[in-house]
Amino acid sequence: MAQEYDLVILGGGTGGYVAAIRASKLGLKTAIVEKRELGGTCLHRGCIPSKALLRSAEVFKQTKEADQYGISTESPTLNFTKVQERKQSIVDTLHKGVQGLMKKGKIDVYEGFGRILGPSIFSPTAGTISVEMNNGEENEMLIPKNVLVATGSSPKSLPGLEIDGELVMSSDEALHMEELPDSIVIVGGGVIGIEWASMLADFGVKVTVLEYLPHILPTEDEDISREMLKQMKKKGVEVVTGAQVLPDTLQKDSSVQMKAEVDGETMTFKADRMLVSVGRAANIKNIGLENTDMQVENGVIQTNEYYQTKESHIYAIGDVIGGMQLAHVASHEGIIAVEHMADKKPHPMNHNQVPACIYSNPEVSSVGLTEKAAKEKGLEVKVGKFPFQAVGKALVHGETDGFVKIVADKKTDDLLGVHMIGPHVTDMISEAALAQVLDATPWEIAETIHPHPTLAEAIGEAAMAVDGNQIHG
Repeated sequence: MAQEYDLVILGGGTGGYVAAIRASKLGLKTAIVEKRELGGTCLHRGCIPSKALLRSAEVFKQTKEADQYGISTESPTLNFTKVQERKQSIVDTLHKGVQGLMKKGKIDVYEGFGRILGPSIFSPTAGTISVEMNNGEENEMLIPKNVLVATGSSPKSLPGLEIDGELVMSSDEALHMEELPDSIVIVGGGVIGIEWASMLADFGVKVTVLEYLPHILPTEDEDISREMLKQMKKKGVEVVTGAQVLPDTLQKDSSVQMKAEVDGETMTFKADRMLVSVGRAANIKNIGLENTDMQVENGVIQTNEYYQTKESHIYAIGDVIGGMQLAHVASHEGIIAVEHMADKKPHPMNHNQVPACIYSNPEVSSVGLTEKAAKEKGLEVKVGKFPFQAVGKALVHGETDGFVKIVADKKTDDLLGVHMIGPHVTDMISEAALAQVLDATPWEIAETIHPHPTLAEAIGEAAMAVDGNQIHG
């Protein structure tokens, strides 16, 4: 027997389950269809497990350096099995929390693969969901007034560089390694590639990063990219930019070997394992888009500013629509979509106000325009930078690498962008994001009293530095 709902969500990842909770609070009868585990990629194969491993790598690195803090330790050893057990314990705890939230919100969860059907006896419009149940039972038919597609994405590879899960891995397989390799080649120097390079280097793995573009972290401010390159080399990571990998040269036996063209020369790279980190592709295959009038361009679903597709009762959010593939973006998109369904007139998202974080060591965070992007828009800019080495709390922590950079409009004094690399900057970026939302000026940030000693003093000093008024630099 078909079940009727106000909203059925395809995908129970961060965007999907947050949207479901908001819909429930708005009084909408809601269901989620999820073929794997609630929490999706972020909780089970991305944000959370990778950050748990990064934390273990950080602690291991700090323990080896404990003598600098006056603490003598025997040679610390790494028990990677326990590292993985801790990671899984964190994931399991959060997974139970999400399941509890579904029960609290009276949100029905169907464990299976959902497909959108065209007009049928159930509904005169496209949108009925057929759920192929994981337990093998007969398909469930769900009849919603609204549909939200939140099916996420999967790691991409390169033609000829297929993932085998053992010698050649994506981040999905890397998260479940039972033991660390002695060496690894990472193809791709973007966010995921650099997080893994940082983590594995801190664990003691010999790491080589091959990046096709001239800079690692190509979407970040160029000053941040240069500083990260410096810090990766400091860790012993070999970073090769301008590297065009040649997948047809890949050789695998007990290790991997592949060639790449670098500055017109062919170079050979060997390692125990290879990690391919070249972006993610939207999960839109076989979900029934062909039964609708929804439009797909460049592999992602097209929507308006409220995440409504060409089928006005079908919405899409998160990685399936491209854009900023971030968990917190998907969550906010989900809330906007649901509030639009409920005629609550939400404000569209301003992507210039969305903070982004990289959880390498050192960390990176940013919000707004890079200096280059601002200049490309024809804006005349002024810049303030302040190093963590001049911040007392950073010295106390023993983490003095990096800086805060603020980009402002020279004519209007408007804040254009804030970029940070250094200790705990992912926990500091929200101040800058709030400043963006409130349309603050560097002067207003500088007027905000930053307690001493804190790492956040670097933000206040960078704001003063925009006009050359920094105190400690």
